[in-house]
Amino acid sequence: MHEYTSTARVWGLTCPGFPEEVSRARRWTRDILRGSPLAEDAELIVSELSANAILHTASGQQSGSFHLALAISSQVVALSVTDDGGAGTAPKAEQADQNATHGRGLGMVTAIAHRVVIHDSQAGHTVTAELFTSARPGGHPC
Repeated sequence: MHEYTSTARVWGLTCPGFPEEVSRARRWTRDILRGSPLAEDAELIVSELSANAILHTASGQQSGSFHLALAISSQVVALSVTDDGGAGTAPKAEQADQNATHGRGLGMVTAIAHRVVIHDSQAGHTVTAELFTSARPGGHPC
């Protein structure tokens, strides 16, 4: 293979920041990954990250939006959700109190994905979850 040739395929979708768009994001992910053993995990991750963008950032405000990117290669499925920022702090997985009604979602994503990376900028936050197509040493199977 030529060194500048990529076999990764990438899709993108921008959604208005309405709660009903979370189901659209799930359906979009499910349709792209149809037949993949990673489809259900990816759908759950996209659902959680999209809901977080709407609930905790300016993406859920009037005229807000969030952007999804899905990249697939022979080694990994990478799912990214970028929000409109405005939350004051970057997303992070925390140990929720036993009686808390919120705060477990990003921890769940971290438990499902092989790797989670959070990028924080003035324009917003991007959370990327990677699912390896086969377990790597030190990793866990999907």
